[in-house]
Amino acid sequence: MKVDQKEHTITIKDTQGDFTSFLNKVTDQYKSFENHNIIIDLLGYRDELEVDDLKLFLPLSKQHKKAKKSFVVVVSDFDYNALPEKFTVVPSLLEAHDIIEMEEIERDLGF
Repeated sequence: MKVDQKEHTITIKDTQGDFTSFLNKVTDQYKSFENHNIIIDLLGYRDELEVDDLKLFLPLSKQHKKAKKSFVVVVSDFDYNALPEKFTVVPSLLEAHDIIEMEEIERDLGF
């Protein structure tokens, strides 16, 4: 697992290629990330992930958003409409950073 921090955002990328162990590591180490916006980088899983796999991040996403922080999952070539609307999944890291910037502005404005 590779963790990069840029300002108020942490990007977490799996380096092992084992989705289940990556999910467990992120969940176990969540306390160390909880005060930052989080990007989960799953770009290395080309066509390997199902909707149910991504939904395993939903409890973390809900918990994080309750704390007024952004939680974005990045995965390419995916049916984004198959996921719940409140669950933010995007196709690129650039878009993930853009979403976080927009959500930060919304929070600053009180939305």
